[in-house]
Amino acid sequence: MRVLFSTVGLAGHFFPLVSLAWAFRARGHEVLVACSEGFAQTALRSGLPVASSGRSPHFADLVAELLTSPVDEPGDRAHLHGRAFGRIAAASLSGTDALVRSWKPTLIISERAEFAGRVVAGDHGVPWVEYRWGAAELAGYRLGARAELPGSATEGWPEPAQVLNPWPPSLRLRPAAGHRSLRFVPYNGDAHLPAWAFEDSGKPRICLTVGTLLPQLGANAVQATLLPTLAALGRLDVELLVAVADEVAATWPPLPVAVRAAGRLPLDQTLRTCDLAVTHGGQGTALTALGAGCPQVVLPQVDDQFDNADAVVKAGAGVRLLPTEVSPDAVVRCCREVLGSPSFRRAALAVAGEIADLPSPAEIATSLEMTERA
Repeated sequence: MRVLFSTVGLAGHFFPLVSLAWAFRARGHEVLVACSEGFAQTALRSGLPVASSGRSPHFADLVAELLTSPVDEPGDRAHLHGRAFGRIAAASLSGTDALVRSWKPTLIISERAEFAGRVVAGDHGVPWVEYRWGAAELAGYRLGARAELPGSATEGWPEPAQVLNPWPPSLRLRPAAGHRSLRFVPYNGDAHLPAWAFEDSGKPRICLTVGTLLPQLGANAVQATLLPTLAALGRLDVELLVAVADEVAATWPPLPVAVRAAGRLPLDQTLRTCDLAVTHGGQGTALTALGAGCPQVVLPQVDDQFDNADAVVKAGAGVRLLPTEVSPDAVVRCCREVLGSPSFRRAALAVAGEIADLPSPAEIATSLEMTERA
């Protein structure tokens, strides 16, 4: 069996695919990742074979180009982001088509924002599966992408043979009722764990992270919010970890003494040592924290992050602050609330148990063999 995984060039979109791709490889199948030329090195660090689908514009550059006026409503921003993903798909259509013609995959699995794989699967009659990261429906992605793709590419879009959903069923929205459950197994790239990570400082440990995309969309805004928040949290009797790209942390001024580390950290292992995570609500971060049984204070900014944050709150595993509510004092207040009540940890651990009971990537790979045969 030959399985082609297609992704846009964003770490948060590709990383959730890695454990499933390796599950197929472990079962003896051929696997190939199709991505833009500029993202190939990141994908290669997963150890998976990679083929370029061509040169595509960068997502952050496209958003800046399309953002001609402020966009405040989450639905409007999702539509704008969908247009950006549509332009990326348009640029990679010919490369993806050539790859499918020459390599002849028997199954194509695309993350939900990658539309070239979907179009080409329909053109060639190849079974296609969608990996549905994020709790949100994000209809704006599909509508925005269709507006940017050529008309012939959007005629008769195939429906997925299956939709894989890593969110626990208890936290899904109604439209996800028919999705196939998949256990979320985090992949953290080549970030390594410091030797002191499992040491107990005797203080509550809080990890702050804003993911990989938000600094690209607005580095100055992230810094303007995060640094005062760190200063405020530094006045608490806690140990702080800041999980951000090394190149982002390198631009910051000296941080409070409470900050033990600032830079790339493997969240899967790191959050298992933490008492609280302050996050942006990205899919990978939110599920990694839930899988680790770590309570959260969620500060959503774009797209699925709002629904992901709502899911955390629904589970009782954390609290949420909307963009208009975020201030250093508000974040400190929420951190005190979560650290002060054992109920948040209990709820997070309950969700972790639900995640652990979902079918593993290996089980899903086995079942998708039947999709290919059908």
